Amino acid sequence: MTRIKIKRLIWDDWNKEHITKHGVTENEAEMVGNSFIYHQRSYNQRYLVVGRVGPRIVSLVLAREGSGQYYVVSARDADKKERRKLYEKEKKQNS
Repeated sequence: MTRIKIKRLIWDDWNKEHITKHGVTENEAEMVGNSFIYHQRSYNQRYLVVGRVGPRIVSLVLAREGSGQYYVVSARDADKKERRKLYEKEKKQNS
């Protein structure tokens, strides 16, 4: 799997309001974008990116807009499957 490099997250009023409804701040999403643990391809040419913000595990759904630039489609607390995969990746990295 090719590792994506996020240089910039793209924001507008819609996605800022949308992630707020999920209890995620713009700053938290930026932190995940800068230091995510894993990513995977998702539907419609999007990526699911999962990382930590302190003890919290957050998932971002991103759409590629250009070289290193991604539009934030959504951000929310990671579900059980995503958390499990993150724990597995962290365990691998630490062994």
